Amino acid sequence: MQTLLKSCIPTAIFLACSIFPVFVQAEDWPQFRGPNCTGISTGTKPLPVKFSATENIRWSAKVGGGVGGSVIAAGRVFVSGMTADETVSLFAFDAATGKKLWQRDWATGSLAEVHATNSQASATPAADADRVYFYFSTLGLLTVEAGTGKDVWQRKLPTPFFVFKWGPGMSPVLYRDLVLFCQDDDLNPAFYAFDKATGKLRWKDERLDMAVNYSHPVVCTVGGRDEIVVAGTGMLTGYDPESGKRRWSAKVMLRNIKTTPVSLDGVIYISVQSGAIANQWLASVDRDEKSGNNDNKLDKAEIQRFVGKQTIPEAFFQKTFDRGDLNKDGFLEGRELDVAFLHPDNFAGADFRTTGDAAAEQFILAVRGGGQGDVTQTHLLWKHKTKNTDHIVSPFVSDGRMFLVKEGGISTVFNTKLGEPVRGPKRIGSGGGYFASPVFGDGKIYLASENGNVVVLKNTADYEELAVNDVGESIIATPAIADGRLFIRTRTQLLCIAAEAPAK
Repeated sequence: MQTLLKSCIPTAIFLACSIFPVFVQAEDWPQFRGPNCTGISTGTKPLPVKFSATENIRWSAKVGGGVGGSVIAAGRVFVSGMTADETVSLFAFDAATGKKLWQRDWATGSLAEVHATNSQASATPAADADRVYFYFSTLGLLTVEAGTGKDVWQRKLPTPFFVFKWGPGMSPVLYRDLVLFCQDDDLNPAFYAFDKATGKLRWKDERLDMAVNYSHPVVCTVGGRDEIVVAGTGMLTGYDPESGKRRWSAKVMLRNIKTTPVSLDGVIYISVQSGAIANQWLASVDRDEKSGNNDNKLDKAEIQRFVGKQTIPEAFFQKTFDRGDLNKDGFLEGRELDVAFLHPDNFAGADFRTTGDAAAEQFILAVRGGGQGDVTQTHLLWKHKTKNTDHIVSPFVSDGRMFLVKEGGISTVFNTKLGEPVRGPKRIGSGGGYFASPVFGDGKIYLASENGNVVVLKNTADYEELAVNDVGESIIATPAIADGRLFIRTRTQLLCIAAEAPAK
């Protein structure tokens, strides 16, 4: 196993670094889940095992309410937060000392209601040595100078609409000279590529065949050729990074994808959990105590009551309800629910007959990158049903193993060659809810839970539990690792944690 550890982790680190050859320094954490969204730190410095709200805290800072993670580039750390009801702020700190370098504040205007677990400040910024790239629902994509916080460019995007009030949760991702941003909302799902320096739109793919997804783009390199891979409703899609054209699709997904794939050695690994569209609508809206009447059908007024104060855009009803109301009686019932809320060319998750637990599916899978057109039959390496995935937490993949954690701290391990179980379900830490994805550095895996505990595991076959650390406040954001430091964004603070004691 030691041989495997020594050979696989450097490979993963090399792959994580190779897509950022010019713009990102070796130990930077430039975006959500770090280099290529793998959760793998490229650093080699020791990282802490034991810490608390006071122990091994190098520095801390109040950063407003939020659930977006922090990013680190060229010795600076950046994070966002809501500092007033209609004010979002972007903070820059010296990563070593915690000195605040600058703070930018923007008026957001009126904001739609979001799920209680989420926050209006849900996006993780992206950063390189020169600029910080930041998304906010009503402002679009904002870019400022990394050193000063001064404006560089801004691109307005359609304000997203989420009928189930999950709210925004997507973050920009960097690829060479591009800023990539994918937002699959209920009204204007699209994948954008902007020039990092100027903000010029390089390309856009209108993903009208998608339902709501929260999966970030990752880079897969096959035969020396890069492709950008995005998981979404019904399919994995490989894009040409220069043109934005869809090169291939593998129709292996479920309906709402909220996990981000991991790309290693030309293979895409992902764990997914989702249910049938009709069951979700009836369970959420028709059976809601305030909005529904429990008659197994929906009308527009019932949906509006469920959404509440925000007026549903007429374009949403035209796109969905009017399409599904096959007999034009003003109600959606049975198969009409599938037709309304899924694109006719992408019926993933369509089965109005399924209810309750039977309506939910979950599995893990691996797809070989590359190819052209529909590669479902030729590139699917394996796919297995399991009861141990989470609908939000992305997997950690290294050393030939896929590690999963779900609600309650239940972890499972599969091998990546065939997807076979290596270890059955095992509770880690103190249980609780999990929204943050695992991150790795210095031979250790860090798992942050909603109850404020950070579990530290040794990255060996038995995943020995090294510590359970209580930082004293709920954690939704995925941690970041850079230069021997662990950065944890709690609900209101940014903590910098290091193995060594703070300098006197």
